[in-house]
Amino acid sequence: MVKPSPLDDRDTSDIAWARYRRLMKGMAIVSFGAVVLALGWLRFTMGDQLTIHMIIATAAGVGLSVMLGAALMGLVFLSSGSGHDEAIEDPLEDDPDMNHDR
Repeated sequence: MVKPSPLDDRDTSDIAWARYRRLMKGMAIVSFGAVVLALGWLRFTMGDQLTIHMIIATAAGVGLSVMLGAALMGLVFLSSGSGHDEAIEDPLEDDPDMNHDR
């Protein structure tokens, strides 16, 4: 039988997702800062050779990379912090060949 996840509880779920949204809002600010720094560095090193296409590609590449990393790590923190990870059943729990360091 599958153990119930703490995220099945509405109150726990609301708190966990609110923390996730707060993390993503903060990381959007960090992402914007990374884009500004990257574009500033390119402007400093390239001067007038910096084209609009390079600006768009850099902003999209840097911004979306930071946000993707933040989204994936945020989901890891959400899963771990809410207790969702502890609700799984380990099919290899009784396997003597597995090294369980718990």
